[in-house]
Amino acid sequence: MARYRASLAYDGSAYQGFQRQAGDAPTVQGAVEQALARLAGQPVSVTAAGRTDTGVHATGQVIAFDLEWRHSDAALLNAINAHLPDDIALQEIRQHPGFHPRYDAISRCYRYTVIAAPQPQPLQRQRAWRVNTPLDVAALNAAAQVILGEHDFATFGQAPRGENTVRTVFTSAWTADVQPYGWRYEYVVEANAFLYHMVRRLVGMQVEVGRGRMTVADMQGALARQDVSLARVLAPPQGLVLECVRYRE
Repeated sequence: MARYRASLAYDGSAYQGFQRQAGDAPTVQGAVEQALARLAGQPVSVTAAGRTDTGVHATGQVIAFDLEWRHSDAALLNAINAHLPDDIALQEIRQHPGFHPRYDAISRCYRYTVIAAPQPQPLQRQRAWRVNTPLDVAALNAAAQVILGEHDFATFGQAPRGENTVRTVFTSAWTADVQPYGWRYEYVVEANAFLYHMVRRLVGMQVEVGRGRMTVADMQGALARQDVSLARVLAPPQGLVLECVRYRE
């Protein structure tokens, strides 16, 4: 029995998040485990670097599983993808003894997309949060700088396990460019780990700053107070993508 490590991409629009759930709720983990079970002829359990929410996407989710396989890694990659739905696909796979995608990770990187367009954009509706008017990019980036470094992020989420809500943020920055429909804003944030809904709450508050409804000082005060009720805006899930998970090698 070999331990396999794989990177996974998926469109999360049709799924109730990554994590397997009781009943018939469609999940990304459930779909991958079903594909592996068809190859193995028995149940195969998958572990992941992170549990993305309902509607959240990934281009660089990392998973691991144990499987008896007599052929090449490339053949396994193709065989699994042949059994997966079109909105989920492994990108690469290799044997990695002892690997654990969550415990071995040193950071996760997410990207969030906001568009400013006066009219709905059908092709963006599952990929971005649409706001009606342009945002102040300088204000967005000033707000983004507030969270750099180590902080208690209790204002922005709950710990998935235990009570520790301290996290270290390595990257937090916005970019903007003009599109035919208006403006496109992309936020990249990388941290050693994230709390439940942390990225979406961070984006929600920063967009409030970019709209002029809050100040940077307001965000600093909210972070210091460690009160999740202060993060009133939860950015919608469709704009969020788990881009990569980093490991020491």
